[in-house]
Amino acid sequence: MSPEITMDSAIRALVAEKRTVGYKYVAEERALSRFCAFCCARFPGLEAPSEAAVEAWVAAAQKRGVKPATLHTLVAPLRELARWLGRRGVPAYVLPPGVLPRPARYVPHIYTDVELAALFAQTDRCSYCSAVPFRHLVMPVLFRTIYACGLRASEARLLRVDDVDIDTGVLQVRDAKGGKDRQVPVSEPLRQRLADYHAKIAGRTGGEWFFPGSPGAPLSLGNLDKNFRRFLWQARISHGGRGHGPRVHDLRHVFAVNNLRACSARGDDVGAFLPVLQAYMGHASPDDTAYYLRLTAESYPHITAQVRRAVGDVVPPVTEGLRHGN
Repeated sequence: MSPEITMDSAIRALVAEKRTVGYKYVAEERALSRFCAFCCARFPGLEAPSEAAVEAWVAAAQKRGVKPATLHTLVAPLRELARWLGRRGVPAYVLPPGVLPRPARYVPHIYTDVELAALFAQTDRCSYCSAVPFRHLVMPVLFRTIYACGLRASEARLLRVDDVDIDTGVLQVRDAKGGKDRQVPVSEPLRQRLADYHAKIAGRTGGEWFFPGSPGAPLSLGNLDKNFRRFLWQARISHGGRGHGPRVHDLRHVFAVNNLRACSARGDDVGAFLPVLQAYMGHASPDDTAYYLRLTAESYPHITAQVRRAVGDVVPPVTEGLRHGN
C-alpha cells in the first residue's frame, strides 16, 4: 500500500466522503472500525482488505451465529472500502456477489382498519411510569403521528419542540435518511391533538425533545419498541417473533397503502399521486414509492386493475422488498 494510505486513514477518508454526499454512515463506520481492529489482531501489518482477511471476517461472524441480513451489513462497507482503495490504485479484495447467503425478505404487516383502531385504543390506555414520567402522554400521540404522517420511527421520536409548529400544523423533519430535511404538513385533527399534548407537557420535561423519554433525552428506540409490543399484545394482534413483525415501521407502510387505497377509491390518477407521496414520505427514489402500489394491490385485490394501469409490471413483487430501504 502507498505509504500515504493506511487502512485506518482510508476508512476515515471513505466515511468523510460518504457523509459529504449525505449518508450518515454510522453503522458502516462501526463495522469498518471493527474490521480494522480484527485485521490488526489476526493479520498484523495488513493495510487493505485481502481475500484471507475478508473470508476470516465472514467466518468469524458466522461462527457467532449472526443472521444473513446482519452479515450483509458487515460485509457491504468492506466492499465499499475495497472499491475506494482500488480507485486509488491500491489492490484490495472485493467479495464477489452471491457468496453470502441471501437474507429472508420481510413482508410488511398491513394493519386492517380494525387492528389500527384496537392498537390506538391501547395506546390511549397507557399508564403512568415513574421511570419515563411522560410515557402515558407520549404514546397515544407518538404512534398516531408515525401513522398519520408516514414517518420513520426515529423521525418521530427525534422531533424537537421547535420542529413542531402547532399553529400551522407543520413538522420539520431534520437530517432524515440520506441526510435530507423535509417539511410534513399534518391533518387538522392531528394538529389539534399535538397542540393539546404540547399544552400538557410544555415547560415540564426540562429538555428540547417533543417526545421525551428519560430526563433530558428523547424516547429511545428500545423503549418505543417495548411499548409497541405491549400494545400489540393488549390489542390481540399476534406477533411472529423477532424479525417477523408486525413492526412499528409497518405503520409507515400502512400510511402509504391507505393513501393509495383512498386515491383509488376517489377515482384519482394513482400514477400522478406517486410523486406527491414520494415527497411527503422523503423517498430518495420513485422506485421506493412505486413499491407501495404492488403492496396496495396485494392487500386490496379489488384495485389491482387500476394499479396495473398505472405501472404495468415494472414494480417488484412485495417479497423482493424495497430497493433502498424505506
